[in-house]
Amino acid sequence: MMKNIALTLSYVGSNYHGWQSQKNAVTVSDTLRTALTKLTGESVTLIGCGRTDAGVHAKIYVANFHSQTSIPMERLPFAVNTLLPFDISVSSANIVSDKFHATYSCTKKEYTYFILPSGIRDPFYINRAYQCHYRLETDKMCQAALHFEGTHDFAAVRSLGTAVKSTVRTIHWCKVHKLENGLIAICIAADGFLYNMARAIAGTLLCVGYGNLLPDDIPKILESCDRELAGPTAPPEGLYLTRLWYEKEVLLGHGVKE
Repeated sequence: MMKNIALTLSYVGSNYHGWQSQKNAVTVSDTLRTALTKLTGESVTLIGCGRTDAGVHAKIYVANFHSQTSIPMERLPFAVNTLLPFDISVSSANIVSDKFHATYSCTKKEYTYFILPSGIRDPFYINRAYQCHYRLETDKMCQAALHFEGTHDFAAVRSLGTAVKSTVRTIHWCKVHKLENGLIAICIAADGFLYNMARAIAGTLLCVGYGNLLPDDIPKILESCDRELAGPTAPPEGLYLTRLWYEKEVLLGHGVKE
């Protein structure tokens, strides 16, 4: 019998050109699909909860596929992990309703951008956080982050990519946290994200932290819909997908807790 199977996984994106399948590039989707095809003996089509850019990480990610496999769901993660590289790990597998769609059934996502503000590089955070060599005014970053919350046209903080019907999205929260390990975390939860939106917001908040922008500049930038007025797109290595919401269920990826 054909089953709709939802997988929960995590990955370090440093060695991949994002989630989405691409020609002549190694992606997370293709790597996982190849492992599942080998495991089940079937031609597998994977649906992911969204795109992640090259070098971006996921502490939590959900994908679904259809299969007639007889492998028990509690054993499937262990079986597929033996066929995956060590930077991708499946943690759970569940049979879900035929209506479940990893993308369209997701009601909210949270991305977290990690920054290490230090004049000395830390080898343990290479490709795992953006290592900033300048002092940041985190209080001003906190003030600026609040201006991103709510329903706005976010055209000023996105890159041109896949065509979308609307650039209006709702950000449920945008918070800046100073962590005990010295990192700064920018947590953004929204009903959806435009291409490079989370990284562009992070880059704009970094500009506020440097003193190049003021917190009260943010509403004007959003109203302008002008990408050139916002900050640059922050590098990918600091960005993680950290939480997902499916109906009433919240999937946590060990990110920053509210």
